[in-house]
Amino acid sequence: MDMTWATALPLIFMAVMGLALLAYVVLDGYDLGVGILLPLASDAEKDVMVASIGPFWDANETWLVLGVGVLLICFPKAHGMVLSALYLPVAVMLVGLILRGVAFDFRVKARDSHKATWNRLFAAGSLVTTLAQGWMLGAYITGLQNDTWGLLFALGIALTLPAAYAMLGVGWLIMKTEGDLQHKALAWGRKVLWPMGAALAGISLATPLVSHTVFAKWFVLPELFALLPIPLACVGAFFAIRHVLHTPRVVQAGYGWIVFVATVVVFVLAFFGLAYSIYPFIVIDRLTVWEAASATESLVVIGIGVAITLPVIIVYTVFMYRVFWGKARELTYGL
Repeated sequence: MDMTWATALPLIFMAVMGLALLAYVVLDGYDLGVGILLPLASDAEKDVMVASIGPFWDANETWLVLGVGVLLICFPKAHGMVLSALYLPVAVMLVGLILRGVAFDFRVKARDSHKATWNRLFAAGSLVTTLAQGWMLGAYITGLQNDTWGLLFALGIALTLPAAYAMLGVGWLIMKTEGDLQHKALAWGRKVLWPMGAALAGISLATPLVSHTVFAKWFVLPELFALLPIPLACVGAFFAIRHVLHTPRVVQAGYGWIVFVATVVVFVLAFFGLAYSIYPFIVIDRLTVWEAASATESLVVIGIGVAITLPVIIVYTVFMYRVFWGKARELTYGL
C-alpha cells in the first residue's frame, strides 16, 4: 500500500488512541488496584493508601477521555459499533468511576461513623470499574461476538483484570509507603501473583481459540519466532516480581520499584501483542482502520488539535508526578 496522508493519518490516530488507552490502563490501573486492596488495610493505613493516589487518580483519567475522544472523532463508525455493543458495561464503568469520585471526597469530610461506609464504596467502585473494563476488553478481542465462547472469554478477562490491577497497586504501594503498610503490600503481592499469572496465561492460551484472526497471526512462520520474545519477556518479568516480593531486603535496599516496573512491562508487552494481532482492524474482522476513519480533511484539522493537546497532557503528567513524588502520608483537608 502506497503511503499517503489518506493512509498514514488513520494509522497515526490509531497509534495515538492506543497509546492513550495504554497510559490510562497503567496509570489508572494502579489507583484502581489500590482501591481494590483498600478493604485489607487498617483504618490508618487506608488513609495513607488513599493519600498515595490522591494527587494523581483524577488526572490519570484524562488519558481515558483522550483515547475515547480520538475514537469518537477520528473513527466514528468504530465508535458507534463498539459503544452500541458495549453500552451496558460502559454504563457500569461510568457508575463505578462516579462512585469512586464521590467516595474519595466524602470519606475525608464525613464523620467517623460514616467514613467506613465511604471506604467500602470507594473499594466497590474500584472493583466495579475494573470488572467492566475487563469485560469490554474481552468482548473487543472476540470482535464483539455474543456467542457462548465470546461471553465466557469476556467473563474470563473481567475476572483477570482485578488481579492484574491489584498487582499494579501493590507495586505502587511498595514505592510510596513504608513500614507495616509496605510489608502488608508485599504480602498482598505474594497472594495475588500466582492467580494473576495463571489467569493471564489462561487468557493468552484462549485468545487464539476465540479469534481465527489472532490464531492466523500467531501460528505462522516466521512470525511465530518473532513473537516469542513477548511471552518470554513476560515470564521474566513475572519471576522478577516474585523474587522481589519474596526478598524484603531488596525492597529495603531501594529496589521495590521493580515490582511496579515489571508489572508495567507485562501490560506494555500485552498491549503490543494485541496491537499486532488485530492489525489492520480497529474492530477485529469487521472494520479496518481506514474503513472506520473520518475524511482525510477532517483528520488534518483534528491533528492540529491533537498536536497541541497531547504534548500538554504529557508535560502536565510528568510535572505532576515529579512534584508529588515521595512517600505518602495521611491525606487531610484544611477545614
